[in-house]
Amino acid sequence: MLNAVTESPGLLGLPTARAVDHYAFTVPRLEEAVAFFTDVLGGQLCYREGPVEDAAGDWMRRKLGVHPRARAHVALVRLDAFTNLELFEYDAPDQVTSPPGPNDVGGHHLALTVADPEAAEQYLRRAGAVRLGPAEPSGRTRRWFLTPVGLLLSLSAPGRRDERLFVPAPEMRDGAARGGLGLLGVEHVSYTVSDLDAATAFFTTVLGAELVASHGGASEPDDGHWPPGAEQCRRVLLRLGPTANCRLTQSGRGALRTRPPRNSDVGGHHLAFYVDDVDAAAAYLREQDGVTLMGEPETIVSGPIAGDRWLYFTTPAGIQMEIINMPDGALPYEARTPARRATPGALRWQDRP
Repeated sequence: MLNAVTESPGLLGLPTARAVDHYAFTVPRLEEAVAFFTDVLGGQLCYREGPVEDAAGDWMRRKLGVHPRARAHVALVRLDAFTNLELFEYDAPDQVTSPPGPNDVGGHHLALTVADPEAAEQYLRRAGAVRLGPAEPSGRTRRWFLTPVGLLLSLSAPGRRDERLFVPAPEMRDGAARGGLGLLGVEHVSYTVSDLDAATAFFTTVLGAELVASHGGASEPDDGHWPPGAEQCRRVLLRLGPTANCRLTQSGRGALRTRPPRNSDVGGHHLAFYVDDVDAAAAYLREQDGVTLMGEPETIVSGPIAGDRWLYFTTPAGIQMEIINMPDGALPYEARTPARRATPGALRWQDRP
């Protein structure tokens, strides 16, 4: 059951924000990625878009930060009760086709909570995922995998309840884990950044994230919380609204890439927030140091999500982000499938389900 929601949005952070709306990732092959997240991880395909392009103008550069002649195909997969994944496949003249590593600026992964990590490991291996690190956990609390679509995943069993964190639980999945993986939910998303202190300050002061924990890096025991082979660098854990956690990690001294990937690069990504008023949120962001709005808010007028109002922006954290408001319940894609995007419903940013 969800706790009672507050009567009004929180007063700190991004105005009218309710929750994280989606995590977006650029993959090498969209069809393969959709199949993996639906057939293997048990997600639901809600809709596809594309091609997204501008054959003569510079809309793609201004609004998405990619080459003007880039083309994108997009799919939205609902992964669990609260998580949407937006998957991109780009064709761009200047595309980088290899993703950043976990210590590189722009490195990232999804951490999943599963009912039985051993059974989930065997299931993922049969689906073509590669186990990274020791064959046996040896007391480690997290197991790491490279998926066939190039995304890094970690698996762990349900942790102890902590009011400061969103903790996926079976009752939030209608009483049962999803599919052969036994997925209970997304524990957190993780991003590697060039300046951890600056990124943490942006998340907490501008976005209204709550700092839950800070870890010192190599002085701590290697309990599996770092990807195998990655430097044990400083990291923080943040609560992002009612239903999401985010881990930020300082890039390592041996990082091979010091700039984050673009949307059009394989391994590109962005983080989107659901807000009630995109224009009010944009006006607030326009006044924040280090933030650049990518044009002005606009509303999609055709296609599966006509009515969606959105805007991308760049951040001093080096992570591209988006503010979005969807007229869920009145979107064109809903007439063609029983699948539905995960939405915050009545939840507000400060609520703690």
